[in-house]
Amino acid sequence: MRSFVLWLLLLSGMLSVNAQQPAQSLPKMPAQPLQEDVALLKKILEANHPSLYWYISKDSLDACFNDVISGITDSLNEVQFKNKVAWLVSKIRCGHTAVRFSKAYGKVAPAFRYPVFPLSIKTWQDSLVILSSILPKDSIFKRGTVITGINGMSNRFLLDTIFRFISTDGYADNYKSQLISGNFGGWLKTIMGIDSTYTISYIDTAGHEATTVIKSFSPDTSAQSRRAVVPARPFPPGKPTRKQLRQANLLNKRAMVIDTASSTAFIRLTTFTGGRLRSFFRRSFKAMRKQHIKNLVIDMRENGGGNVGNSITLTRYLADTAFKIGDSVTAISRSFRYGRYIKPVWTYWLAMRFTAHKADDGLIHAGRYERHYFKPKTRNHFNGNVYLVQGGLTFSAATMCIATLQGQSNIKIVGEETGGGYYGNSAMHIPVITLPNSGLQISLPMYRLVMDAARPKGHGIIPDIVINPSSEAIKKGIDLKIEVIKEMISKSNAAVSVH
Repeated sequence: MRSFVLWLLLLSGMLSVNAQQPAQSLPKMPAQPLQEDVALLKKILEANHPSLYWYISKDSLDACFNDVISGITDSLNEVQFKNKVAWLVSKIRCGHTAVRFSKAYGKVAPAFRYPVFPLSIKTWQDSLVILSSILPKDSIFKRGTVITGINGMSNRFLLDTIFRFISTDGYADNYKSQLISGNFGGWLKTIMGIDSTYTISYIDTAGHEATTVIKSFSPDTSAQSRRAVVPARPFPPGKPTRKQLRQANLLNKRAMVIDTASSTAFIRLTTFTGGRLRSFFRRSFKAMRKQHIKNLVIDMRENGGGNVGNSITLTRYLADTAFKIGDSVTAISRSFRYGRYIKPVWTYWLAMRFTAHKADDGLIHAGRYERHYFKPKTRNHFNGNVYLVQGGLTFSAATMCIATLQGQSNIKIVGEETGGGYYGNSAMHIPVITLPNSGLQISLPMYRLVMDAARPKGHGIIPDIVINPSSEAIKKGIDLKIEVIKEMISKSNAAVSVH
């Protein structure tokens, strides 16, 4: 346990972005070039970002930039500097404006890999629940175990601390929870550094709160340990063919299974980019028509968006009325000032020259998306019951599709709040800024999309039927959202049979 004085120091460090001190073993960069990078980032964003002051005033954001620049008084390694820039960028509250490590970071990252926090954890709201443990012979932290605190920090305090370094649309923090769940230990280490031991508070098998101390994990790299490692099963002979790899890649992006017993098609759709989606949609909806499928479940919990055209195509198979992309789709510039730091420039510059125009309001408008109404498909259009499954990672083009369909009589939205904004977002064209001294990369959306100005601003899509995770479902390995939908379909089929 840390002493009370050390705990106060840790607490003050968490409350100030300037106090983050992880990854001391990484190489450091001098303060002045890093200050120059932050000042340059401010100029680039001011010249190009369409929604810089959507959620924060100019004076407040200027103050944040000044605080970060003045707070860089000594050399920093890349993790420390990225934390500062990520904290700053998160103030914009744009999920498409996010910070990534430099391309060169991969060469030095192995020095930061170990030790690690040894528990994989699922987070939502104020909950932390164990998914797995890499501790040898761990008899305590089984799947589904509820965590109530780490190192004396409450779950809420811990999550709020990490949340400050993650960008999302408005206040849709469910995205942040989902992102942290994918690599809890990595986020904990990157933001708070690594401890040799952790005091974990949890609910034991008797339902009582208990506390134990665990060590951080580093693999045993000794020669004796390497000799002792025996594969659990022999590797399959040969390597997968290119065709098999391509097929696996396609299935990772989209797949459909039809359950004829319940007259239900299940589609898992993880992206709107690649995956030969247009032909996939065409074949899938044709198959559903031929087999007289009555129910359709589309799982978009992992769908971060992608090609807007593919999103429109799927929506046309489901919508019962014509729809348009948004009330306004605008950019503040298409000249790409500071273009030498933005890549690719020419591709997006040409696209904006030929597909957008400058209007009387001084903004660059993508007029087709503002004016054109897309009609529903007539061939193979699906008219049965539709269940769209969403979560915190549902973003961008996926959010556009779901938001358009919400409220339609045969469609139910199931799951958790999306990370993508319900009112709108900044996206469409997204080149990348590379800061010249640190190499940090920051995505730069060029268009502001207001999908429907009458919608409330600030959050993601709230589902018609909210189904949050549960420790019991995690313990049993149950997909609670799909199970609830199956039960709904069963009742709907039974009611139809009675009539």
